[in-house]
Amino acid sequence: MNTNYRLAIALVAGVALGVTATQMLHAQAKPPAFVVAEIDVTNKDAFLKDFVPVATKALTQGAGFKALARGNKTVSIEGAAPKSIVAINHFDSLDEALKAYNSEAYKEARKIGDKYATFRLYAVEGFVQ
Repeated sequence: MNTNYRLAIALVAGVALGVTATQMLHAQAKPPAFVVAEIDVTNKDAFLKDFVPVATKALTQGAGFKALARGNKTVSIEGAAPKSIVAINHFDSLDEALKAYNSEAYKEARKIGDKYATFRLYAVEGFVQ
């Protein structure tokens, strides 16, 4: 009988420890971030050739960077469709997105990009899945 009590206590303690650890991990998870770029390009060929590869390389230094959408067909659902190129990039967190876009490598890339386009960039936090 004494062994059964010890087993039951160990089982309850293990479950409690597991639940606590799981809750702590979920509390530490940061939501992903998505950066939306609206880009008015004046010289598309030069923009694609000179800016995009350098900017992409700079942004890939950020954690979790993935280009999700880049200038493909944009259709208006409500209101006027943007006339500019729209790009959507994913990062592991808002901090990582800001770090990538504020990096020296991206600032150098933007010096090139500013010759061929004007930019409107904003970041939004997603949901922890």
